Amino acid sequence: MKVYKYCLLASVAILSSCSVGPNYKRPQFFSDNSIAQSLNQQSDSMPVSNKWYQDLGDVFLNTLVARGLQNNPNLNATIEKLRQARLSFKINSVQNLPTFDADGSYHYSKNYASQDEYLKSDYYQVGLDASWELDIWGGGRRLTESSLALVQAAGANLDNVRLTLTAEIASNYINLRQSQQMLKNMHQNLRLQKEIFNLVKRKYEAGLVSDVDYNQAKYIVQNTAAQIPPIESQIKQYLNAITILVGQLPGNLETLLSNPDSNLVAQKFNFDLNKLYHLPASTVRKRPDVRIAEAELISQNALIGQAIANLYPNISLRGFLGWQSVNLSHLITPKTDIYNYSPAISLPIFHWGSLVNNVKIQESKTKALLQLYKASLINAVAEISNSITSLQNEYKRNQASAQAETAQTKVAKLVWRQYQEGLTDFSNVLTAQQNLIDAQNQSISSNAAIYQNIISFYKSIGGGYSSK
Repeated sequence: MKVYKYCLLASVAILSSCSVGPNYKRPQFFSDNSIAQSLNQQSDSMPVSNKWYQDLGDVFLNTLVARGLQNNPNLNATIEKLRQARLSFKINSVQNLPTFDADGSYHYSKNYASQDEYLKSDYYQVGLDASWELDIWGGGRRLTESSLALVQAAGANLDNVRLTLTAEIASNYINLRQSQQMLKNMHQNLRLQKEIFNLVKRKYEAGLVSDVDYNQAKYIVQNTAAQIPPIESQIKQYLNAITILVGQLPGNLETLLSNPDSNLVAQKFNFDLNKLYHLPASTVRKRPDVRIAEAELISQNALIGQAIANLYPNISLRGFLGWQSVNLSHLITPKTDIYNYSPAISLPIFHWGSLVNNVKIQESKTKALLQLYKASLINAVAEISNSITSLQNEYKRNQASAQAETAQTKVAKLVWRQYQEGLTDFSNVLTAQQNLIDAQNQSISSNAAIYQNIISFYKSIGGGYSSK
């Protein structure tokens, strides 16, 4: 008899160590070789820090990112979601362990056995209830596996939110500094144009220039002045966007982010373009969004096993150990102890196809997430490729823009000198001044675009949030 019991326990233990359903294997849609070739990557690699923004060398930006990572409401909400996922995992991981509950009760019943007689029951009971649903087919373990993958997805999502927040703060900061530098240039040009207008006005009043020259000089002043309010509106919008991202009310950062003595977009940033070609191919698979897609695939794949486990017999054990007495004062004594146990087995016979169809649903969901994982890899490679190309081409544009601004600055000075000497019409001065403003704006825009493309590059490669 004892041998039979031991064999039974051994059989249960062996069965409980198995899990039905497919084990997850990472799909090899694209080899690391093919990814590296697509991105033209070199064999060696450089580490990427999640504090890449500090390389831009702006203390204000560093302060803003630090505040955002600490105070942003959406980020803090995502942290709570990660905490919830971890707690759900802890709950699911113990679903198939024995449970114990203390039970205390008083029972009274009165049943008539015949017209003149009745049966009376009156007693107290206290003890310990135990129940255990054996996870023979691994359905519970598959649920735990699924929950663990969701924890990993929540962790990757937190990395993704941090990356997106950092990139958005940096992007809005560059936009702010670009607008502030353009406003500074506008005010400088406006002062110069007012000086030109005052000189033309004196000549006009002396009868030395025509109405056309006078009105053209007035036009250029008013035209430049008209471009200032929209830029000021942009500055306010970027200020508000940044304050929201760092978790503060609009208006609280205006002193910190007022026009700096040295604006980073006033000069070209010299980025080491070699960094674009020294990334490991695994960077693509370690991007937060790709990790989310894979973790969700792992989680769903485990649910196939859970659904299959529901097709097999279910074995459970219940038991009670305690005391029972009609007298409360003599409830717990050696003579009043009781116990019972009730093993049970249930076998699904006919459920109108619902259990089988549930397996098919889980398999279909897994196939859909498999395709989404594939799509995330393709999108990741495309984003990295686009960011590399954009940054390279922006440096080419920046060189041309800088040369154009230098040349147009000389033209504007020369044309003004020629006008003062009576060698050219004022319309040429007007054209030269407008071209100078356009050239300055193009140069500042290109300087800012370099920063924006650097931000896009680091965002595309996961921003250093690549641990798994």
